[in-house]
Amino acid sequence: MSEKIRMGLVGCGKFARNFVSLFKAHPEVESVAVCDLIPERSAEYAAKFDVPVMESFEEMLKSDKINAIAIFIQRHLHGPLVIEALKAGKAVYSAVPCASHVEEIYEIEELVRKNRLCYSMGETGYYRACTIFCREKMRTGEMGDFVYGEAQYNHDQRHFHFENNQVAGIPPMLYPTHSTSMILGALDGVYVKTVAALGFEEKKLPHIFGREGQNLWNNPFSNTAMLCSLSNGGVARISENRRVAWSGPNSYISQFYGSDGAYEFSVTHHYFAHWDKDDPQKLHLDEITEQIIPKGQFEALSDPNLPQRVCNGEWFRHSSPIHNIGRIPEEYRDWPNGHDGTHHFMVDDFCRAFATGKLSPTNIWTAARFNIPGLIANQSALKGGIQLDVPDLGDPPADWEVLRLDGNR
Repeated sequence: MSEKIRMGLVGCGKFARNFVSLFKAHPEVESVAVCDLIPERSAEYAAKFDVPVMESFEEMLKSDKINAIAIFIQRHLHGPLVIEALKAGKAVYSAVPCASHVEEIYEIEELVRKNRLCYSMGETGYYRACTIFCREKMRTGEMGDFVYGEAQYNHDQRHFHFENNQVAGIPPMLYPTHSTSMILGALDGVYVKTVAALGFEEKKLPHIFGREGQNLWNNPFSNTAMLCSLSNGGVARISENRRVAWSGPNSYISQFYGSDGAYEFSVTHHYFAHWDKDDPQKLHLDEITEQIIPKGQFEALSDPNLPQRVCNGEWFRHSSPIHNIGRIPEEYRDWPNGHDGTHHFMVDDFCRAFATGKLSPTNIWTAARFNIPGLIANQSALKGGIQLDVPDLGDPPADWEVLRLDGNR
């Protein structure tokens, strides 16, 4: 009988509250404890979720009552805590991004590989309905060769809740995985070879964005876009925007073109184009919206107020028909499923990877391919858009199987 997960959750902020109950309910989890630098926060979690509080992250690392760590602290601090947890022999579930420095990602990979530890990055983009659709079409060959794709994460600054402006000015490309994961997540084994990026220097928030100490990174960019050359010969445009007038859906693939099939999306409608099998000159354009969006949203398509309802997040916690809900543990299968039906799968894949000894789909090698291009793109943008090579950590060890329970069997 395999060892059960005894989880130590670090960081009792607004986002982590989506996951405490999921981890508690999963059949592979024996216990969940929490900690936070602010005692009032962990006390609130203890009362709300009926979980014990541990004094600190360091106490969790030393405790034999904890064999896994879930990290939900500020995004730019993930790397160092992941490294310390792995050095202590703990499995790690990390919120995105993996890390903010290439060197940290290399160290995480080395620790995971040498010690065969379970690591999973909780990236929603890999499990989004649009990614699953494109991934399936690529795997069946219906898309042909990948040619070009566009993905973006539009999350305006006024929707974030930072405690200080020094942190609020984080370079957008240090948080790239919501975008990169959707394109690369649909392309098995493909990675970014080179990037060239340009940034928009923010004018209206000079107390947050600027080159002279307004933030921890001397970062002037509120929006950054990169053009990527991929290992399969394709090209991708990735945009990370923090000052744009756009809301939900804020993370999506807008275009995904193959030589034989293509996907496009606009606000609420999804389309798949493909050549006629019997007439190579005839192109079919199918509306596939019903496959992609939640049932309730599809039923409301004729409502003239639908775009605003989507913008307001009415279906933010609903799964889509393409999501294989049947693979989710019965204990939380019918619960609301955050970030457009993705949270349940991220938790389940980490827990199944821990239990089976296999790799999570968003393992460190995949996470690195999602994360590192953005870190290099930020360097490119600071240098005026020069093209830079992107290092790649390679594929997982050949003898370490990856779970294929990635949102659809």
